[in-house]
Amino acid sequence: MTSLETFEPYTSYRLHWYPYELTRCAKLVDSTVSTRALYGNFKIRPPFPTLRALTPSAEADFAALDPGTWGCETVRACSVCAGPVDGELHQVWISGLVATDVLPLLVNACSAACVAALPQPYPGYHPTPHTGGPHIRQPPARR
Repeated sequence: MTSLETFEPYTSYRLHWYPYELTRCAKLVDSTVSTRALYGNFKIRPPFPTLRALTPSAEADFAALDPGTWGCETVRACSVCAGPVDGELHQVWISGLVATDVLPLLVNACSAACVAALPQPYPGYHPTPHTGGPHIRQPPARR
């Protein structure tokens, strides 16, 4: 996927977020995404689902997760450093520019240090990585 140049899930209205790993696609220069369907989009600011900030491996089998709860079926590698996720899982949301669209990105990190190493979110969106939920204050919607 690192050689991906165009990303066009435009008519995928049931996709509300994307994996942070999309940021590894260095050749990605063009995108067409239905942004109204996205969590935190700048027009209507739909809320981000709540994530658990920290999950020890004793509390979840990272190789057999419920996608409805965790956003994926497995987490093997860190979204940030690509190292193994084995002792604990840190999940956060971040809004970032991917090609020509700002996307809500789900980060599955191996440590708090990897969460701290994330870039600044895109201007005009929630200013820090976050765990979602009703307590997250997003900037006002732009119409």
